[in-house]
Amino acid sequence: MGRYIIRRIGQMIPTVFGVILITFILFNLVGGSPALMVLGRHVSPQALEEFDEVRGFNKPLLIGRWSITRAYDVHDFAAHAGPWRSVEQVEHEAGQITLPPGEYRIPLSFSPRAANHFRWVITYRAAGETALRWQNGELALPQATRWQRQMLDFESGEEAAALDFHFVVGEGSDLQIQSLRLERRAAHILDTQFVFYLSQILRGDLGYSESMNQPIAQMIRQGVGPSLMLTVPIFLIGLVIAISLSLICAFYRNTWLDRTLVIVSVALMSINYLVWIVVGQYLAAYRWGWFPVWGFESWAYLILPISIGVLSGLGSDVRFYRTVMLDEMYKEYVRTAFAKGVSQRGVLFKHVLKNAMITVTTNVVIAIPFLYTGSLLLESFFGIPGLGYLAINAIMSSDVDVIRAIVLIGAVLYVVANLLTDICYALVDPRVQLR
Repeated sequence: MGRYIIRRIGQMIPTVFGVILITFILFNLVGGSPALMVLGRHVSPQALEEFDEVRGFNKPLLIGRWSITRAYDVHDFAAHAGPWRSVEQVEHEAGQITLPPGEYRIPLSFSPRAANHFRWVITYRAAGETALRWQNGELALPQATRWQRQMLDFESGEEAAALDFHFVVGEGSDLQIQSLRLERRAAHILDTQFVFYLSQILRGDLGYSESMNQPIAQMIRQGVGPSLMLTVPIFLIGLVIAISLSLICAFYRNTWLDRTLVIVSVALMSINYLVWIVVGQYLAAYRWGWFPVWGFESWAYLILPISIGVLSGLGSDVRFYRTVMLDEMYKEYVRTAFAKGVSQRGVLFKHVLKNAMITVTTNVVIAIPFLYTGSLLLESFFGIPGLGYLAINAIMSSDVDVIRAIVLIGAVLYVVANLLTDICYALVDPRVQLR
């Protein structure tokens, strides 16, 4: 078994790497700009740039040398002139701006960071002599009747605040700009967001919460205890009750007891989770005063949410395990056991339950990673400071770093649970061999 576990761990490494990559793409690329989601659109570009720099979002995504900087607001001029709207005499047409003869300062949002390498990338047309000029030199833009692309590399130096760029358009000419962007060069080709993210994970650094002003690893350590205190009892109590009732249903199949339990299970499945919470809080906590309504000060505060969690999931669990047990009850070995005079208890526990353990184990072990994430609704409605409560607050405040950390750990735990499932197969069923 030891060799099998080592081999499986080796096989898990690419899977875990894939999980990390997918999580990275979902939060860094598909979700849009994390800085805008957390800070909003009404903060200064410099504040957004500082947010990106701390979290590595100002680097190339996966591989490359150049990335966009917020020092210049990138626009393709399709809808409007962007930052050039405040520059006098600049004309805007669909997809371009036109600069008549004169000198025009490029409207930077803030000065580029000192001691960095940047470049301007411009797509333009010019009817005559034009140039891009700055303190340390000048880039001539040759006359072009078709769209041309030019790049200007420059070092910001130690005095970045003094940088000033101007387009100089000669007499009898004009400069039409289709696109203009300012890019920052990374230190090397692997100085990217993904490598930065991997290095954070290897160091155990899950990031920093902007809304809570705390390290995310510390927040997760504080929240995982309350979550497990809620979810583990719900899971274990629900599992024992569901398997016990499913065995009763299987043994007394097609009797009034079996039909009654099935009807009750369907009824439990039909009641919405929120109904259980609202009714439980109103009746058991508020009206009758049996339990506290809100808080997390002792076990008394967990009795009601645990009871609601067990009841809300009991119906579906009983239906599932009943089907598993019935499938075993109709097999030949059960009839043979009864023919040999094996007692009802012996048939149920030594034969039916034992042979159904493969399916039960799969369902149980795969559910374990979800215990870590807690219960979003129960923790939110009952004020339990677990990971579910943390996740809800992070979603409401658009705290992307917290959500990403919780999702990543949950996904990795799910991968680990698959390995545990294989090991448990061999433990509960001697017919299964790990090779």
